[in-house]
Amino acid sequence: MNVQIEESWRQRLQTEFDKPYFEALTDFVRMEYQRGRCYPPGKLIFNAFNLCPFDQVKVVLIGQDPYHEPGQAMGLCFSVNDGIPFPPSLQNIFKEIHDDTGASVPASGNLTRWAQQGVMLLNATLTVREHQAGSHQGHGWETFTDAVIKVLTEQREHLVFILWGSYAQRKGAFIDRSRHLVLQSAHPSPLSAYRGFFGNKHFSQANEYLKAHGVEPICW
Repeated sequence: MNVQIEESWRQRLQTEFDKPYFEALTDFVRMEYQRGRCYPPGKLIFNAFNLCPFDQVKVVLIGQDPYHEPGQAMGLCFSVNDGIPFPPSLQNIFKEIHDDTGASVPASGNLTRWAQQGVMLLNATLTVREHQAGSHQGHGWETFTDAVIKVLTEQREHLVFILWGSYAQRKGAFIDRSRHLVLQSAHPSPLSAYRGFFGNKHFSQANEYLKAHGVEPICW
């Protein structure tokens, strides 16, 4: 199957695109987008890949599925378009960055600037039906994104994987800790942020690890 995705990713994921599950997933997603409003816009489904080529990945941040309200989702986990109010989890992420690194809270929740520095903002499920969280789970996206994590952990070294909450931690359970740094904590959502997300210092820890391996740190 010919999937429109950044070339370095296409080369490494073509075997997934050719599998029956991915063909079934593609049929499902196409039908969903024809049937009603889904997010992100079709051209942004693989935005996380297109903005962050395989060899430029430094940090992998794993989310669950896209925002499901109008104007929010843009193909990068936790990120929202310019001018969109910060969702609660993103507010808490920016608060932790400020407390951890001293960086001021930005005016925009658009995290394209992170992706362009090498932060892979990967949702486990890449599409969602409007107003229905989790509506595209269980149709093959999770198999695909597991393959993405697997190719990164096997073909790269000294990456930082950031796993917030039990879902992301289960998804990243097979990551080789001898080759990569894995940072885990509670999720930044208001329900759990005070149970271990605040004060996790993941942003400074990620940068210290990158610098220790001769990699330019992220400007969070």
